[in-house]
Amino acid sequence: MIYIKFKNTYFFWVLILLFGLISCGHKSSAAKQRNNTKTVQNSTHDKLSAADSVLPIIISYPVDYLDLIKQKVVGVVANQTSVVRNSNHGFIHIIDTLISLEIDIKKVFSPEHGFRGKADAGELVADGKDTKTGLSLISLYGKNKKPSQQQLEGIEMIIFDIQDVGVRFYTYLSTLHYVMEACAEAGIPLLVIDRPNPNGHYIDGPTMEIEHQTFLGKHPVPLVYGMTIGEYAQMINGENWLKNGIQCNLTIMPLKNYTHLANYSLPIRPSPNLPNDKAINLYPTLGLFEGTSINAGRGTEIQFQVFGAPYLDNKKYPFSYIPHANFGAKYPKQKGKQCNGLDLRKSPSLSRINLEWLIDAYNNTPKNEEFFQATFTAHAGTKQLQEQIESGITAEDIRGSWKSDLALFKKIRANYLIYD
Repeated sequence: MIYIKFKNTYFFWVLILLFGLISCGHKSSAAKQRNNTKTVQNSTHDKLSAADSVLPIIISYPVDYLDLIKQKVVGVVANQTSVVRNSNHGFIHIIDTLISLEIDIKKVFSPEHGFRGKADAGELVADGKDTKTGLSLISLYGKNKKPSQQQLEGIEMIIFDIQDVGVRFYTYLSTLHYVMEACAEAGIPLLVIDRPNPNGHYIDGPTMEIEHQTFLGKHPVPLVYGMTIGEYAQMINGENWLKNGIQCNLTIMPLKNYTHLANYSLPIRPSPNLPNDKAINLYPTLGLFEGTSINAGRGTEIQFQVFGAPYLDNKKYPFSYIPHANFGAKYPKQKGKQCNGLDLRKSPSLSRINLEWLIDAYNNTPKNEEFFQATFTAHAGTKQLQEQIESGITAEDIRGSWKSDLALFKKIRANYLIYD
């Protein structure tokens, strides 16, 4: 059973039969011509709640792609978000469902934050075994970020099912890139289970420059790119971004009833410090503070909904809080210090990057305090943004400098869209 929030109404799947789920979609003809990505359609009947004329977004279920994986040895790239709702209002994880269908799972690969999503941002995650299933866990945020050919031995198909939030420096995109590259090198087909992008309603921000490529951004795309992870996978293939231009044998399991303007509420936090819809909406903007001395709520229970620092004037920044070590933030910035800042929990939802908060915080930082840190360029994807802020350029003029790059990206993006 899938549970979503769509225009403040909650929709429910009712009485989902094991083989009664459908996932279908459409693909632009331009994208079909650009690459050989396949989408999968299932014509079985689905039963939906009749409570509203607006249909809920449907995320595919393992039975939808059973024909692709049965009698195959599979590897799964997954974390705590790789679930759908069942008829008892609980969550079914993709691993549990595949096991119940007697699919031969050889290994599970996990991204940053680990398979259960409990590790801090940037914290290395070790290989191990899943205590519930006994399956081997291979970390893609430990000794290696790309599956080795040895780790892929004996695997006949990889399934990738991870919830993205639509921001370039969210590292699951880099994990997707390396998984695609490893699959292409090993000749292993990859099935991407598509999921909604909660920040899919807009495109904004500076475009990453290749010379600043890191695990926080591997591709020349804007900070907010307005694509689902399935569409993005098509773009990686189609733009020849994999090493030596190799191509991944890619199949997308698309969503049903999805558009990029859909208001989608994530039922499970996608990482430890994105606890709710508000944090996810503010993340593209407040994530830029990660490259500064400003605390963006880590070490509190309102992560990415506030920001502050001890050196900001409490008259201009009247909200105060003290970061402490907690779940997902063992060493938060400004730990144990009273931070003066802004509480943004009741601020209007954003449909563009809010540069004003960043610029004002910089302008109100005392000269004897460091504001920008070494990782700011990696988060911004360009050295220019820091230089523009330090030079006193206004937010609107900075946005104006993005226009040509954004226009070019939108043309490229159009080739790979599956949804309106």
